[in-house]
Amino acid sequence: MRIIVPVHRLPHGWQDARGLEAGEVQARRALHGRNDVRGQPPHSAFQSLREAASDPMSWFLVGTSLLYFALGERVDGVVMLVALAPLLGMDVFLHHRTRASTEGLRGRLAARATVLRDGREEEVPAEDVVPGDLARVEAGDQFPADGLVVRGDGLQAEESSLTGESLPARKRPLGGLPPGAEPAVEGAHWGFAGTRLLTGTAWVRVIFTGPETLYGSILRSAGQEVRARTPLQHAVAHLVAVLVGVAAALCAVLALVRWRQGFGWLDALLSAATLGVAALPEEFPVALTFFLGAGVYRLARRQALVRQAVSVENIGRVSCVCSDKTGTLTEGLLRVARLLPSPGTSPRTLLWTAVLASREEGRDPLDVALREAGARELPELPGPAREATFPFTEERQRETAVVRQGPGTLLAAVKGAPERVLALCDLSPDAAREWALRVDALAREGHKVIACACRTLDAGHWHGGEPEQGYDFLGLVGCEDPVRAGVEEAVRECRDAGLRTVMVTGDHPRTALAVARKLGLGGAHPTVLTGEALESRLADTGQVPPVDVVARALPAQKYALVKALREQGEVVAATGDGVNDVPALQAADVGIAMGERGTRSAREASSIVLLNDDFGTLVSAIAEGRQLFSNLQRCFLYLLLIHIPLVGTAALVPLWGQPLLYLPIHIVWLELIIHPTAMLAFQAPARPGRLTPLRVRPASSVFSWREWAVLTGVGGLMACGLVWAYARCLAEGHDVERARAVAVATLVLASATFAAVLTRLRTRTARWVCALSLGLSGLLIQVPALAALVGLHPLHLRDGVRVLAAVAAALVPLLLAWPREQADWPRWRAGRPTTAPRPP
Repeated sequence: MRIIVPVHRLPHGWQDARGLEAGEVQARRALHGRNDVRGQPPHSAFQSLREAASDPMSWFLVGTSLLYFALGERVDGVVMLVALAPLLGMDVFLHHRTRASTEGLRGRLAARATVLRDGREEEVPAEDVVPGDLARVEAGDQFPADGLVVRGDGLQAEESSLTGESLPARKRPLGGLPPGAEPAVEGAHWGFAGTRLLTGTAWVRVIFTGPETLYGSILRSAGQEVRARTPLQHAVAHLVAVLVGVAAALCAVLALVRWRQGFGWLDALLSAATLGVAALPEEFPVALTFFLGAGVYRLARRQALVRQAVSVENIGRVSCVCSDKTGTLTEGLLRVARLLPSPGTSPRTLLWTAVLASREEGRDPLDVALREAGARELPELPGPAREATFPFTEERQRETAVVRQGPGTLLAAVKGAPERVLALCDLSPDAAREWALRVDALAREGHKVIACACRTLDAGHWHGGEPEQGYDFLGLVGCEDPVRAGVEEAVRECRDAGLRTVMVTGDHPRTALAVARKLGLGGAHPTVLTGEALESRLADTGQVPPVDVVARALPAQKYALVKALREQGEVVAATGDGVNDVPALQAADVGIAMGERGTRSAREASSIVLLNDDFGTLVSAIAEGRQLFSNLQRCFLYLLLIHIPLVGTAALVPLWGQPLLYLPIHIVWLELIIHPTAMLAFQAPARPGRLTPLRVRPASSVFSWREWAVLTGVGGLMACGLVWAYARCLAEGHDVERARAVAVATLVLASATFAAVLTRLRTRTARWVCALSLGLSGLLIQVPALAALVGLHPLHLRDGVRVLAAVAAALVPLLLAWPREQADWPRWRAGRPTTAPRPP
């Protein structure tokens, strides 16, 4: 990574140990502002509520609630207002999440900084740092801003939360600027805001502050992303609008016809009101809210915390997963994985020497890994007294410790870059070439490789210097960031289900390729591109090339990848755990953060948090999302199948000139059956270990034209059968109360049978709901005292046969159109067609 340096920001003699004067500080602060990455404040909660109030769905729920109150249905009116609360609360939550995300990002920045001003060191708030300041950063402290390292030895910085690199980044002072007004300087000479110095003491000349830092650019990218309404929300809103229009037209026509038929204004208004209550599609937005809430609960039981309810829908449509490597696919910790001792050297001796050459204290991940391996494998060996330590530097690329081995004897133990350690040892050219090949083989497997050697010294002749030659080569130590348990199986399940998985990492391409092969990404030959190569391809073609791994990726490149994939029609889930992942998490359709290792910024920017950091939990969450699609569409299918005959007969029979088919109490009764059936019977959970491929579904509709044909056909047959049964009852001279009982019984039986067919009675709840609706309705119709309360007369045997015949006639085409459960019909998908899994 190379960063442009605006030379005009550097004070005269910027490499000298000279700080700014007070006047310079004031002038630079007036020119560049304070060192504050927060930028513009987010919208207030009131603004979020005002924007949410403009949603047509909110106005529909308010209008429906007022209509229910006008009709005296206070309970239903209150239900509509309660259903409005989640819609308004969601936008308020987004406001809170944006503000919390900003605070989470800011929480990783240094609070105070030590700078050299007016010839003396002073500690100031980090917000007071200005370009040109000379800041001192101690081990364990955070860099207050972005600047050039001008002094320091043995410097290492922890940048994983910013760059995605799991290993510490070596830093070295800049000897001089390349020529030019704005020269480019390698990232090894930079200290970045939001990162931490692990070893040494660094003096940094500040160049960028506040929003101009790399950290600030990440925050700006995070704030620019705005989530659009999901396809399901659009589809439901469109369906509701159409149904409301149809209902309003029917009500107006019915009122006019009844008045022209001479039934009077009261009958006309009652007919229209009854039809309106039956026809208003309030169940659809309520069902959407309820099902999303149920999905949130189910995902929480699978250790996936949903921060935004509509993400339950989005995760079911995911077609591509962009996952970071460190801490997500891997554990994010270095571990000793391979010991290759030289002939005559035991693995224990090799490991013991590596531990001796490591610092006893410090946060260098390599030293931590070696110390942990030594404590695990060599618990009985005491640590000898150290006489001297020669720390790692960029120039030396090795670390040496001189320890007391016995009376009059010292041992010099060295570890470091293999080429440097091999040069210190007495090896033949052939042996050196053989070990170099082994180093390359370990590196291709994704290991960080160090070499170890030792030399015995005579304490009487040692004068305190580091031995430069004469070492005995002991072998190689390979460390790796291991793949998380179960991730390989989860990746395979995604591939088999047609999910494209792209690993995005800041690691070296060779390391990333080795991890990809272990995971099975891209089969036997994963396609690897660097972040720069991907950025170049996107600039040239505007299309994402076939790629399985993006290595050496910067935050902006991961963000660009997610945006490009979405523009190509993919529904993208992006996983991450660091600050560097925030833009991609917010740009994705579903941002998924790791809960255990993830930063607060990543969790606040995401819509789903995996509490156990298990990639397999992501697969389970996708399975639940896809099951939600199936459940919700079956629910909508049921609602339409039962409302088509209900609304059709409620309109046609009065238009025919007959008495009202349904009284308001009958509509309330039927709605009390329809609502619980729709909300409870279709809550089937995803089957464990079953992630089915997505099917094609246009984003603009809930059903395809074929499914609409089945709906209208079955609903029309049901309406015809109901009218036939009702008319036959009247033709035989029975009173209208018995004919109404036939109509109501037909709809109750149709409701139970349609629900049974659509749910396959897979759940206990579905079985109980269907049984209770039939049992309680049977009692209400057949017990004379109860039937009289609702204006009905009990049915005779012949009436029961007519009811069965009417339902059976409508059920036959539904059973013929409904394939086996394995075909997973109805099919739902918004986005790019995926009819079969991609080949590995």
